[in-house]
Amino acid sequence: MRKIVLTFGLIAGAIMATMMAITMPFANQGDHGGKWEIIGYTTMILAFLMVYFGVRTYRDNELAGRIRFGQAFKVGILITLIASTCYVGAWEVIYRTMVPDFMEKYAAQTIEKVRASGASEAEIDAQRQKMAAMVEGYKNPVVRAGWTYLEVFPVGLVVVLVSAGILSRKQGEAAA
Repeated sequence: MRKIVLTFGLIAGAIMATMMAITMPFANQGDHGGKWEIIGYTTMILAFLMVYFGVRTYRDNELAGRIRFGQAFKVGILITLIASTCYVGAWEVIYRTMVPDFMEKYAAQTIEKVRASGASEAEIDAQRQKMAAMVEGYKNPVVRAGWTYLEVFPVGLVVVLVSAGILSRKQGEAAA
């Protein structure tokens, strides 16, 4: 199981890290949302397909085609943890080397969106204070890593649950 988990986890992590490295310079030029979020989350979903393939490989090669939900979940969650850790590590490198001003730009853009929405000066000021606290917190690598895990891990968890559900059907059981 260890080899399967490492192989598929590292493949998923490499896919996400590579796409992040390719797209982040462009995304940091302007809008931090919109199409770049769509590209990012689409990449995560595609990368997390490795969870499905890893669990299926484990089921077929190690368990003669049968796997319980709990076993499938365990393999999938380990793949997700490895891939998510690769993603967090890649973000740390990219953040420090390519986009050290990311959070400041994100904060300014968020405040501008609030202003453009017609918010009152009090609402804008409240958003400014909230974003200042986020910028300050983001300077702490532990906080930054936590936020980054929260960005990627839930996507992987959904894929794990779906994959475990699909693949844990007993051999010969009809699909619902």
